[in-house]
Amino acid sequence: MDSLSLFKEEFIKNACFRMDESLRMIKISLGKVSEDQVWQKPNGLLNSIGNLILHLCGNMTQYGTASLQEIEDQRNRDLEFSAEGGLTKTQLLEKLLATVQQVKSAFQSVSLERLLKKKHVQGFEFSGIGNIVHVVEHFSYHTGQIAFWVKQLKNEPLGFYEGVDLSALNDECRMTNVE
Repeated sequence: MDSLSLFKEEFIKNACFRMDESLRMIKISLGKVSEDQVWQKPNGLLNSIGNLILHLCGNMTQYGTASLQEIEDQRNRDLEFSAEGGLTKTQLLEKLLATVQQVKSAFQSVSLERLLKKKHVQGFEFSGIGNIVHVVEHFSYHTGQIAFWVKQLKNEPLGFYEGVDLSALNDECRMTNVE
């Protein structure tokens, strides 16, 4: 396997890992709130958890599926934010799970040529690599918003990394006292 193919494989593997990580955190967050709370808005300028999940599905489909697979973009962004209910937590999670699976499949099947080719998406010009970076960081960004809103509602930790020592140093950074 050549260096570019190895790079592509490693890049896609890490992008998919980060997608799964955000998905795991949203599952935990949804498990902590009621059906009513999922559509509750902190104030008139902020979105509900339900709106954020619909928005994530729309954005990931636009950048991660339609653009990478070069198929028709059918996103209606305004509907993502205007919804005030209509889907349960289970339905929202199923929609998100299906979208993430579809996007990860698009990541894994994208050609090296498409990764490098620039296209217009949502008024911006990105290569396929740019699309993937956008999808991952956008998913992570809104996952943080959802987590914050759940912590605000519940006033309890979410336990995303329960059982993991987050104070551990990197292997390369560990210092030993050698005298």
